[in-house]
Amino acid sequence: MNNLKLEQCKFIFVDFEFRPVDGIEGNPIEVICMVAFDPEAGRYYRLWKDELYKLAAPPFAIDSETILVAYFASAEMACFEALGWPMPDLILDLYVEFRNLTNGIFLPEGKSLLGALKYFGLDSISAEHKDDMRDLALRGGPYSELEKAGLIEYCQSDVDALYPLYLAMKKYLDLPRNLLRGLYSTALARMESLGVPIDYPTYKGLCLHWDAIKAKLIAEVDSAYGVYEDGVFKEAAFDEYVKQQNIRWPRHESSRLKLDEDTFKLMSQLYPIVAPLRSLRDSLAKLRLSALQVGSDGRNRCMLSPYQSITGRNQPSTTKFVFGLARWARGLIQPRQGYAIAYIDWSQQEFGIAAALSNDPKMKEAYLSGDPYLAFAKQAGAVPQDATKQTHPTERSQYKECVLATQYGMGADALAERLKQPKLRAKQLLDIHRRIYKQFWDWSDNVYNNTVNKNRLNTLFGWQITVPQDINPRSLRNFPMQANAAEMLRIACILMVKRGIQLCAPVHDAVLIEATEDTIDQQVEIAQECMVQASQIVLGDFTLASDAKVIKHPGRFLEDDAEPFWNTVIAIYEQVKAETTEKLNTNLLENLTPAQSYLSY
Repeated sequence: MNNLKLEQCKFIFVDFEFRPVDGIEGNPIEVICMVAFDPEAGRYYRLWKDELYKLAAPPFAIDSETILVAYFASAEMACFEALGWPMPDLILDLYVEFRNLTNGIFLPEGKSLLGALKYFGLDSISAEHKDDMRDLALRGGPYSELEKAGLIEYCQSDVDALYPLYLAMKKYLDLPRNLLRGLYSTALARMESLGVPIDYPTYKGLCLHWDAIKAKLIAEVDSAYGVYEDGVFKEAAFDEYVKQQNIRWPRHESSRLKLDEDTFKLMSQLYPIVAPLRSLRDSLAKLRLSALQVGSDGRNRCMLSPYQSITGRNQPSTTKFVFGLARWARGLIQPRQGYAIAYIDWSQQEFGIAAALSNDPKMKEAYLSGDPYLAFAKQAGAVPQDATKQTHPTERSQYKECVLATQYGMGADALAERLKQPKLRAKQLLDIHRRIYKQFWDWSDNVYNNTVNKNRLNTLFGWQITVPQDINPRSLRNFPMQANAAEMLRIACILMVKRGIQLCAPVHDAVLIEATEDTIDQQVEIAQECMVQASQIVLGDFTLASDAKVIKHPGRFLEDDAEPFWNTVIAIYEQVKAETTEKLNTNLLENLTPAQSYLSY
C-alpha cells in the first residue's frame, strides 16, 4: 500500500441502493441494485438484485492495483457483506476525505454527496429527487419496470458524480493514509452487519410497559429526594434538597443551579447519593426505548457514523445505539445461549498516548507501572515507593483525579469540586503535575502554540482539523490524544476483522466482540494482540495494555454502578406485568356470562 501511486492504479466507482430486510430498522440489509463505472474501459455495470445475489464476487476487479471509490464506503461494504462478496483491500472513501479536508469548517450545504459537490462547484441532482428515490428504495418491492429503471438511473447519477468529485479532490489526497481510512469501512460493515445481541423479550416488554414503568420509577426513586411533582422535575425543590444535604452544587452567575448533563454526571461521581436521581433524569429525558434499532433477530444494528466528531471518532445515534442509552439500559445486552461477549478496552489510553507523543520519561514510567495514578503519587513523593492501592487509597484517588482533570482540561475550580477539597489544594496538585511531567507540558504548549499559528493540526496518520474560531482551548490541547486514540481504534478493528474476530461494536476506546463460550478466551487473546499491534503502529515502540471483561449467557453487560438502577427498573417491570395480567383476567371474568363463569370453574 505504501508504494502505490494514483497514476499506477485502476479505479472503479460504485454505488448501491439497499434497505433493511422487511423494512424493519435494525434488521440486516437487502441489496436492491448496483451501478459501477470503470473509467479506463468506459464501461458501466448496472445490475438488479436478482443478478447481484447470483454472483460470488463483484463483476469487476478488486485486486491489489484497483481502488474502489465510493461516498460513505461503509454502506457499499455493507452491501458486499450482504451479498457474501470478498472485501476489497483498496478503498477510497470520498466522504471521509471530504470530511477530513473540511474538518472544523462550517459547511452550509452539509457533508452529504450533494454538499461535497456544491462545495467544489460541481453539478448534482436535486435534493428533492434524491429524497424521492431514497423513499422508493426504502419502500421495497415489488417494483414496476418503470420504478426499476428510475432506481438504476438514480444509482448511476451518484456514480456519475463520484468521478468529477474524485478529480476535484485528487490534489488533496495522500494515498496510503486515504486507503487506511477507506479500509476501516470493511470493519464498519462487519460490525453494522453483526450488531449487538439484545435480550429481545425483555426489551419488547420494557417498550410495551414503559409509560407505566416511568410513573412507578419516579415514585420509587424520587421518594428519597422529593423533587418531582406530577412527573415534572422541580428546580426549586432540588435547590432545597442540595442545601439540606450540604452539597456544593455548581451555579450560574444568576445563582440558579446548573442542571446540564455534564454537571449531573460530575456531581453524581462526587456525591453518589444523587446517582439514582441522575439515572432517573437521563431515563426520563432521553431514553426512548422504542427508538433503539433492534432487528427481528434481537440484535441492535445501526449506522455507526464514522468520523463524525472533530477528532474522527464514531458518533452513532444516542437513541438508536444501545451504548448511547442510559448506562443501566446496557443491561439489555445479553449473549445468546452458548455464546459469550467480551468488552475489551485500552488501559488509560489517553494517558499512554500523551506519554508516547510527548516522549516524557516520567509519564512513560508511570504508564508502564500498570497504575499511573499511584505512580504519579510516588513520583510526587506523596506516598512511599512500596505504597499500594489498598494501603493509600485516598492519596491515589486525589492523584487520579488530578490526572483526569488534566486530560479533560479542567482548572483548579473544577478539580476542587471533584476532590471536595479547597481550591488551593487543587491548584497545588495541578502544579505538581506540571512539575513532574514537565516534558509533556512543554510538548503540549508547543503543539498548542504551533496549532494556533498555523490554524491546523493533524494526527500521525493524517486526520486533520482546521481550527474553528470558537473552539475551546482545552479541546485543542486534547485533540492529539483523542484523535490518535481514534486512529488506534480504527487500526485495531481492521486487524481484528482480518483475523476473524466477530466484532459487534466499537465503544469509544473499546470494542465489543462475540464468540462461542468455548472459544471466547482465545478470541479475547487474539483481539488484545490486535490492540497491542495497533498501539505500536500508532506510537512506535510504546505499547498500550488492555483489559477484558467476559460475559457468558445468561449474564448481562452491566457496570457495577449501573446495576442497582437496572435491578430497580426490572423489579418495577415485573410488578407492572403482574398488575397488567391481573387486570386483564379481572376484565375477562367480569365480561363472562353466568354459564361461562360456571364453566370456567
